[in-house]
Amino acid sequence: MRDLIRIAVLHFSHETVTFLNNDTARDDFIYPGSPAKGEALLAFDPKNYMGGFVKMAREFDSVELVGIESPLWPKTSIGSGWVTEDAFETFVGRMIAEIKKERPFRGVYLCVHGAMAVRGIPRPEAELARRVREVVGASAFIAATFDLHGNEDDAFLEHADMGFTVKYFPHYDGYLQGERAARTLIRAIRGDYKPVHSTIKVPIISATVLQWTGASPWMDLAQRALVWEAREPDVYVNVFFGFPFADVVDVGMTIQVLTNNDAALAEAVAKDIAAFAWRKRQALVNSTRIFGVAEGVARAKQAVANGETPVVLADHSDRSGSATWLLRQIIAQDLSNTLIATIADAATTSKLRAEGVRPGDAFDMEIGGLVDESAGMPVRIQGTVLRAGEGHGHFWVSIGFGRDNVLILSSYLVQVMEPYSLEALADIDAFKVFAIKSRVHFRRGFHDNGFAKTILLVEPSEPFLGTVHLDALPYENVDLKKFYPYGDPAFSGESE
Repeated sequence: MRDLIRIAVLHFSHETVTFLNNDTARDDFIYPGSPAKGEALLAFDPKNYMGGFVKMAREFDSVELVGIESPLWPKTSIGSGWVTEDAFETFVGRMIAEIKKERPFRGVYLCVHGAMAVRGIPRPEAELARRVREVVGASAFIAATFDLHGNEDDAFLEHADMGFTVKYFPHYDGYLQGERAARTLIRAIRGDYKPVHSTIKVPIISATVLQWTGASPWMDLAQRALVWEAREPDVYVNVFFGFPFADVVDVGMTIQVLTNNDAALAEAVAKDIAAFAWRKRQALVNSTRIFGVAEGVARAKQAVANGETPVVLADHSDRSGSATWLLRQIIAQDLSNTLIATIADAATTSKLRAEGVRPGDAFDMEIGGLVDESAGMPVRIQGTVLRAGEGHGHFWVSIGFGRDNVLILSSYLVQVMEPYSLEALADIDAFKVFAIKSRVHFRRGFHDNGFAKTILLVEPSEPFLGTVHLDALPYENVDLKKFYPYGDPAFSGESE
């Protein structure tokens, strides 16, 4: 019987849009089910990173997983700004205290995102790893899983041993990366894998809406990483596309390669991937066609007339969830049979909940807008409440208005990924147009399965936070001139 391998499991994730004015505070992480510990944490998100890690780890003999009390995603999801230092210190402090109480551990798994931004803490995931290392000691191994939108440099792996990043956007392979993290972590603990790595920062910065891996050139970048993993045993390639809506010092693209005690191979592969990305830089930042809101709605009307339905109007730029630019044009151009999902308006949904809103009630209110400059002005909607209720931390209200249109109000930003998630609020078969707030994730349910015949990505010309024009954002910690396409940076392709 092998010696018992005890592994601490932690979760702390957020994709922080630092340009939003609503900080992500401690209370945003506290709701029924969060924080979670023990089996409740280990059962969280069974089809994603955590699920893959837990399933694989438990296939090994003599492995004990200990779920350390951890916050799950905040109620505001990706629709909130800087994580407060109070929130970070509170939850990390609890984690460290519990690890001290439960130690010793031979391994630690950190389920993180990579684009969390905390006021006063430049690299929060690296800081979490540093503090964990202090209490588990030098002999323990630390592994993590990341979103490819992480803003990472070499700081995390100064304290941790290995990281595994999804290859696809939409992120289909989170479960697989969780499995890889578990298998490689246990191999390292047993002495069968000695992790060494190479990291290269590539001076390219791009908006997330451009980074779809379902088509070239982003597909080619992901495929090159996969080919190296297929060619060389025990090689793992992380391509961090980066998250430009976080005003942080480690923003931008990063290539990271992990090998089994072969530093020369790690460096060679990292240089190859980085050079490939640099050669493709012009195509990478010009890969997606985006329409203005007015033109997008006009094209949707034409697609309906041509029978090219269902149509998706995807507003990729709305980061608060409250923006009304697309809704305003839908009304102005008299678009019909349209489902608008969603407009975030916590004040209105809270008021409706308090008033006991019911299906059949008349609705006449101004909704959305105002939370910041990019949200625009409220829009008055007159119609009838169709459905209302609680779910997933939101109070949802669907309102029928206009010519067979339905508007769904939510408490916070909702990035709709597939049409069937809306069945509880609307009869999705009744609509020819779906106006949603999403960048790329919607493709898993509207595009990859052939559901939509027409897809139109739109953005307003007015100020907005999800812009592809990153030079319109008020960066303080990032000098865009050091990145392509906003400057002409020198790049040697050398590892850090």
